[in-house]
Amino acid sequence: MFGKLGDMKDMLGKLQEAQKESQAMKQRLAQIELKEESKGLSVIVNGNKEIKDIHIAEDLLKDGEELGDKLVLTINRALEKAQAVNDREMQSMATSMFK
Repeated sequence: MFGKLGDMKDMLGKLQEAQKESQAMKQRLAQIELKEESKGLSVIVNGNKEIKDIHIAEDLLKDGEELGDKLVLTINRALEKAQAVNDREMQSMATSMFK
């Protein structure tokens, strides 16, 4: 009977450790900035896939359709970079938890 309580205590401890590690990972990812550029447009996102900045050259403001197309393309590329960083951090965290 007490063996099961000990197992539950160990599991609870591991869960709390995983929560702490997850929070630390989110903080690390928030500090990572990734930049994607396309002619006259730049987008900066962090590792948590949050858009931090968009810079648009004035000449792009004249053509709304071109601007829209470039925004979608550039934002998606930036988010793909952020997802790759996020995936690596998650894999690293999972690996360290199961050692």
